[in-house]
Amino acid sequence: MKNPFENFDRILEHRMRLQIMGILVANDSYDFSALRELLQATDGNLATHIKALEKEKYITVQKTFIDRKPNTRYKISERGRTAFRKHLDAMEEIIKNQRK
Repeated sequence: MKNPFENFDRILEHRMRLQIMGILVANDSYDFSALRELLQATDGNLATHIKALEKEKYITVQKTFIDRKPNTRYKISERGRTAFRKHLDAMEEIIKNQRK
C-alpha cells in the first residue's frame, strides 16, 4: 500500500508556511507587516518562512515605497497555487481514507 503522506509538499508541511500560503490564496496580495500581525510571528521567523516559499517560487515579492517607507508585498504564483492545491488534495485523501 502506498504511503498517503508521500503526496504532501515538504515545503508546505510547516504550519507557518501553510498559513502564509492560505492567506495568499484567499487574497490578491499581502504585505509583510500585515502577515506578521495576523500570524503573530516575529520578523525573523516570518522572513525565514517567506524566503523558503520564495526560493521554491511559490510566491512573488514586490518592493515599493509608501510615503518614503519601504513596503514589501507578497503574491502567490501559479506554481504556488498548484502546489497548495495538491497539498490540500493529499490531506483530503488522508481524511477520506480515515473515514472509511
